[in-house]
Amino acid sequence: MAFPLTLVLLIVLLLSGTASATPVLTGVNEYLAPQNAARRALRLPPLRWDRKLEAYAQWWGNQRRYDCSMLHSNGPYGENIFWGAGDGWTPRQAVAGWLSERRFYDYSSNTCRAVDCGHYTQIIWRATMRVGCAKVTCFAGAGTLFICDYDPPGNFSGERPY
Repeated sequence: MAFPLTLVLLIVLLLSGTASATPVLTGVNEYLAPQNAARRALRLPPLRWDRKLEAYAQWWGNQRRYDCSMLHSNGPYGENIFWGAGDGWTPRQAVAGWLSERRFYDYSSNTCRAVDCGHYTQIIWRATMRVGCAKVTCFAGAGTLFICDYDPPGNFSGERPY
């Protein structure tokens, strides 16, 4: 049985599109899965990946790749930044670092004990719905930056995250 050329081309295009999309999804899930697990534990809606936020995080990371400074963009979004020495870091490790601040957050007083916990509270901020992240390898072996931007932003003074 002979297949029409258009059907064969369609199958090839579909298969090649699926294969090329897999690495992107894997990277996104490395950021999303642990953050959404933390939100799920608090019965909060999951974050959705946002390409606009991803592009913004990449843009800001590219500004910081020369000095590898953990400076915030002071843009319209909530923002978490992680720095690690060398280049072997993964998105899951960056997110785990932010989530480790959970132990310092005291819900009853709505404060952080001893150490800042704003990365954690941004992740679990109830009103935040979207996230986009980027990884940047800094020049001259200065390390690796991970940046996640959140919309709507959180961490408003005097407000509880959930």
